[in-house]
Amino acid sequence: MKTWACLLLAGAFCSLASGSLYGPPDSCKGRCNEKYNPKDVCHCNSKCERHQNCCEDYHSHCQQANADGKETGTVFDGEFSSSDDAITNEELQQTSEQLYQSDINRAGEADITLNKQHLASKNQENKDQSPKPLFSYVNQKLFSKPTYASFIKLLDNYHKSVGTGEEFTAEQLKEQDNFLSEVMKTEVMKVLYKFLHSKHRYGTEAEFVADLKEIWFGLYSRGKDEHDSSGFEHVFIGEVKKGKVSGFHNWIRFYLLEKQGIINYFSYNYDGPWTSYPDVLGLQFNWDGFYKEVGTAFIGSSPELEFGLYSLCFIARPGKVCQLKIGGHDLGIQTYTWDKSTYGNGKKYIATAYVVSP
Repeated sequence: MKTWACLLLAGAFCSLASGSLYGPPDSCKGRCNEKYNPKDVCHCNSKCERHQNCCEDYHSHCQQANADGKETGTVFDGEFSSSDDAITNEELQQTSEQLYQSDINRAGEADITLNKQHLASKNQENKDQSPKPLFSYVNQKLFSKPTYASFIKLLDNYHKSVGTGEEFTAEQLKEQDNFLSEVMKTEVMKVLYKFLHSKHRYGTEAEFVADLKEIWFGLYSRGKDEHDSSGFEHVFIGEVKKGKVSGFHNWIRFYLLEKQGIINYFSYNYDGPWTSYPDVLGLQFNWDGFYKEVGTAFIGSSPELEFGLYSLCFIARPGKVCQLKIGGHDLGIQTYTWDKSTYGNGKKYIATAYVVSP
């Protein structure tokens, strides 16, 4: 057995030799500032944000100071710019609270019963610690609401494996348009558009909707050149890359697959401070034989609230941690842009978006 001498200097974590991970391969536990290894599933050094390949728990584990004394995290403390169209952190918090208060389609306290069971430790192994499903009860009348129904129709339109190209039928393209049409009828998205219009991000609602379709549903290639992915697929549906679950941050998708026996809930490692829905949960699970070691999801939110909050952060703070507030509690959302291809006049697709747990 190899032994490793590991010192902690100047607040920075030392790393093991290439290929000898001492933390989970898709987590930054014990891996902060390690050397780049192209064989790794994801990365935990200060350059991973620029290259859009950080592990999803990078910000919760790697906020220590690096060698030059600067923070490795990307929390944004200033304004977007010095112009009148700047979006300040205060405005983001005010707007996110408005979106939350406008979410009349979210689950009520009686609509969902969770059985969280096992709280994972820092050294949690890849095994099922919770014998029962996460969802003990969901009021499926929620799913008859137009935004839920149109969202659910999108869930079977994708291949989960990265490297398998996506081709949409005319009916599936119509389903995308229908989802956008339904969410734009809600007060949540009307509030969001009104705010972004006031900041001169969009001149008309039609322009806003057209951009949302490109940002979320536009295809790009996470593999070679297969057009095998999109922001919507990655965030709301989930993908499998190198034998690991990537993305997958939606409670409705999780519940429906758990009900079919395709998802096996393992444990949770974070439970947000909210006492009503939406709440935020960090969880581990096995999806059809593939493991998700760390991931966060809103629980009980409407499709339009998740879609709206992620869109707000991607538009206002692309590639940064976006500081919001919902229900009186702070909420951080990390987004990343897809930099390998663009649409329109150099505009960027969304690569991922997820809640950052403390």
